[in-house]
Amino acid sequence: MSARVALVPALLLALGAGPQVHGEGAVFRGPGVVVVWGVLRAPAEDDTAIVIRLALADARYAYMRVDAVDPFTGTRRPVEPGGPTRATVDVRSRRPTFADFPRREIRLYRTAEAWRADDPALTIYYLGVPDTTPEFTSAAGLLGYLADAVARARALSP
Repeated sequence: MSARVALVPALLLALGAGPQVHGEGAVFRGPGVVVVWGVLRAPAEDDTAIVIRLALADARYAYMRVDAVDPFTGTRRPVEPGGPTRATVDVRSRRPTFADFPRREIRLYRTAEAWRADDPALTIYYLGVPDTTPEFTSAAGLLGYLADAVARARALSP
């Protein structure tokens, strides 16, 4: 991830705006959040799961939601309707859901009121599954990778 990508959300948050930031790669590190993608392959392609791990560093984002969006019509469907956040959240989608709703938006809110009003402090969006997303054939391999990738992203200096 480039320093430019990391600085944009920080600058916009300082101005009080609720920016939309393109997550781009399979690992994203922003202010107070790390997002890591992984794929859990299944014998049937329709059962293959895309997993997005959302790891929060502190309490700046108290609520979250994840939407799948059709970029042509703007129609959105909740993938994770959200609510109060935990330190780590894994959001699963079946791979075929990306065909009609390829855009994923991770919407982070500071308060319950902002969440109810759908007024996110930060939105991290992806235009499909990032090309750099690794694939695993075992849940243990995927979970180990997600934990390691979060730890490595957090270890990078801000």
